[in-house]
Amino acid sequence: MSRTNTAQERTPAATGAGVNRWVVLLVLCVSLLLVALDATILHVAVPSLTEDLRPSSTALLWIVDAYPLICASLLILFGTLGDRVGRRRILLLGYALFGIASAVAALATEPGVLIAARALLGVGGAMIMPATLSILRAVFPDRRERATAIGVWTAVAAVGAATGPVLGGFLVEHYWWGSVFLINIPLMALILPLGRRLLPESRGVADGPWDVLGALMAAAGVLGCVLGVKRAGAGDPLLALPTAGPLLLGAALLVLFVRRQRRRPHPLIDMGLFSRAAFTTSVGCIVIGMLALVGLELIAVQYLQLVLGLSPLETGLRLLPLTFAAMAAGATGSYTLRRIGPRRMVGWGFVLTAAAVLLLTFMGQHDRPLLLTVGFVLLGFGLQTTLFSAYESMLSEAPQRSAGGAAAIGETSYQLGAGMGIALLGSVMNAAYAPGLAAVPGVPAEASRAAANSLGEAYQVADQLGGAAGGALHQAARHSFVDGLHVTLFVSAGLLLLGAVMARRLPRMMECPEESAEPVAAESAVRGLSKRAECPGPSGSPEAVANAEPSLLARASEPRVPATREAIEPAGSGRPAH
Repeated sequence: MSRTNTAQERTPAATGAGVNRWVVLLVLCVSLLLVALDATILHVAVPSLTEDLRPSSTALLWIVDAYPLICASLLILFGTLGDRVGRRRILLLGYALFGIASAVAALATEPGVLIAARALLGVGGAMIMPATLSILRAVFPDRRERATAIGVWTAVAAVGAATGPVLGGFLVEHYWWGSVFLINIPLMALILPLGRRLLPESRGVADGPWDVLGALMAAAGVLGCVLGVKRAGAGDPLLALPTAGPLLLGAALLVLFVRRQRRRPHPLIDMGLFSRAAFTTSVGCIVIGMLALVGLELIAVQYLQLVLGLSPLETGLRLLPLTFAAMAAGATGSYTLRRIGPRRMVGWGFVLTAAAVLLLTFMGQHDRPLLLTVGFVLLGFGLQTTLFSAYESMLSEAPQRSAGGAAAIGETSYQLGAGMGIALLGSVMNAAYAPGLAAVPGVPAEASRAAANSLGEAYQVADQLGGAAGGALHQAARHSFVDGLHVTLFVSAGLLLLGAVMARRLPRMMECPEESAEPVAAESAVRGLSKRAECPGPSGSPEAVANAEPSLLARASEPRVPATREAIEPAGSGRPAH
């Protein structure tokens, strides 16, 4: 078969023929929703789980952390493997593993079994997350449609993360803790056959052997870094061996991984992507955005429950405005991106989020529902605007052949940002909170030190002391926590403004270049010109189109060879990808 025939044969699949790409987007979004839900739904079930299984403090830590740790460490491995063996194949395998692990977790009667099940959930999540984004990149070659699809995708991710505590609180109050896992099983039983039938297969370049050693180095390196960051966020000293050891080992492995990829003729990840300012800046903005969001959400949940005295379900409901605002930002993101471009969209998104954070500094020891609602709406809209534009810019900078690797980088930066947010903002919170409990009248020094660990522990110590001393400690702890919250919010606002400065490296306008998989007929070239005429930017101006039209039409009459070896096959196709 000639190369020209191959190019023509791939055209229908590449442009979405034979598969309804919006139905594909729906299946991908349901997949992402389940993974995002599982990342947060367990948090409100921890007290019930602890009472039932009686895990040690170390086992409880691993029950909570096994899922995000394993998931983050394996994103690059499965993202690049999907580029080689087929993204749909990896996604379907992830569905099956996620359903099996959910059943084991729901029925676990021992802490060790639950930890193993959570680790398997992390493996399944690592298969699913980059595959959804890379398939989306392949199914939507037109950047304007892809921007709309990414807006929906990022909104669904926000919905899953934010509604996890609400759904978890409802299930734990009405059933038992295992129900937070059990709901995954019927959904996975439905989506597995739907995905097998509806999702198209796609893969990238298959030249050369897959770098197994490099994939394992990346997995171990990310695992070490995330583990070290999480230990620092839990309050362990940064220079202590359990914290510094994994951090240093992980960083060393990642450095070796980068050097190895630069030397190999067929690397797992094209390191040249990081030489592109838009790609690197987008990844940095994702890290900063998640750093602010996760750290603030964690502290906000403690504030709502421990200071205002809300139940887990009420806490989740209070966070719903953030979710609805994020959905609105995702729904309007494509329109906004076309009008103002990535630089302004990311930059102003960070500025709006910083303004929301500063507004929340007016929170005190008494409930102010209107203030919280306005602050959460601005926070959700601003941050989702930033994440949407950053993801869109990152994915558009990456060629289709390495979409899985690029998606894995984006998801890894997402997870690292989340871990760093808990570590950094949690450390700031602890540093600002503890001094206020050093000299409470009538409270022994040992009790003060114990109360300085957390607000929840301070309440326990106050209840044990009782009397005037207990009341004084309780009131001092509330005051110190609110003061520490204000300091943390100011630090977070500074980081968000730093992100706004970083965004100046992004392109001013949304450029819509022709995709290599576009049809080669002359009339298709004319359609391509009309698409670019609608896309803002110098290359899309009517004058530029008029000047470029004769040469493009002349080139369109000649057969073209695709610039990449990307192949997209409809679901059920028996043809192998080239």
